[in-house]
Amino acid sequence: MSFSSLALDDCLIQAINELSYQAPTPIQESTIPVILAGKDVMAGAQTGTGKTAAFALPILHLLMQQVTQKEVRALVLVPTRELAQQVYKSFNQYGKYSGLNMALAYGGVSINPQIEQIRTGIDILVATPGRLFDHLIKGTLTLDKLQVLVFDEAERMLDMGFKDEIGNIMKRVPDKRQTLLFSATFDDVIFKLSKKLLKDPELIEVDQRNTAAERVEQIVYTVDGDRKRELVSHLIGARNWHHVLIFVRTRQGADLLVREMSKDGIKAQAIHGDRSQGAREKALTEFKAGKVRALVATDVAARGLDIVDLQYVINYDLPYIAEDYIHRIGRTGRAGKAGLAVTLMSPGEEYLLEEVEAVLDTRLLQQWLPGYEPDLTKSFADSRKNSRTAQKRRAKKRAMSKKTGNRRR
Repeated sequence: MSFSSLALDDCLIQAINELSYQAPTPIQESTIPVILAGKDVMAGAQTGTGKTAAFALPILHLLMQQVTQKEVRALVLVPTRELAQQVYKSFNQYGKYSGLNMALAYGGVSINPQIEQIRTGIDILVATPGRLFDHLIKGTLTLDKLQVLVFDEAERMLDMGFKDEIGNIMKRVPDKRQTLLFSATFDDVIFKLSKKLLKDPELIEVDQRNTAAERVEQIVYTVDGDRKRELVSHLIGARNWHHVLIFVRTRQGADLLVREMSKDGIKAQAIHGDRSQGAREKALTEFKAGKVRALVATDVAARGLDIVDLQYVINYDLPYIAEDYIHRIGRTGRAGKAGLAVTLMSPGEEYLLEEVEAVLDTRLLQQWLPGYEPDLTKSFADSRKNSRTAQKRRAKKRAMSKKTGNRRR
């Protein structure tokens, strides 16, 4: 199938051809006709599947068939600044000949330039929930003319505690609208949310639910916690790896790992919520340019990062929310290319690996790397909290997703 066969406007086809897109991906092929038909959509799509074009192209097509009103007719909600920038960039690339105006709204930067851009009249707005709510409270925009509402990476919005903002935003949008919900993982919470947001949606899944990318080789090394950093530097240095994305649980852990790796001669940068937007963009630019070999990131900060040809992902820390593992390793093995995901597991963290395996519905083989075998004579503190209260708290985090404190992004 070609993009031309999807009945998209010629202006969009021209832009797609200039981007050298060969053919629609499975999610695009399945989703674009349904959106063009005006139906609500609930789509399961992982990072790297082409999901942004799956909703951006039909939205652009639909709005181009109308007289431009210079009011927000399409709203795309995303969880993070980085993803907002990526989606906004995609809309501009696809819609360069559309004549439509687009704007971007996210936190961490001054709101005034955003207000000026909105006042000039826009058709499409890409925003994070916190900053969008700021604009609504200030009265700098209204959603009375909204026709299409998109929730991109809906599960992450819940992870980040945006449930209240979403509820308040929904009170300000028309009942008569088309709603599109995209999520990398489906669970009971997402289905419950979909019942509130969508009307008779078309459920689209191009891959088996909650699975890892097919072309990603997954390796688990068991190693003592105090030797993880040494092993990471060995893997990157001895195997001459470049463009390595490393996931840690905390911001402090990211900064510490970068400092320690630099002592090993491995250039790295950290990207997390405590760094300014400018610092994060500089770190990403240097990583893409190959000036640093590794980017150390928290799960929240890594959402929406657009990194082409990323071959290596290292889970320095196993995530507390098992579904985050899928998001992490989905950064590699994109566009049909092979990728490698290495997970470092310390004794006492087996329960976290078990939760990942439960989500994947597969067993991950645990290995020892010669020279870095765990010391089985050591006693270790099981990091799992065994009290009933703690178990309930962890269960709630997994089911309802934890609030990270980064609500206004």
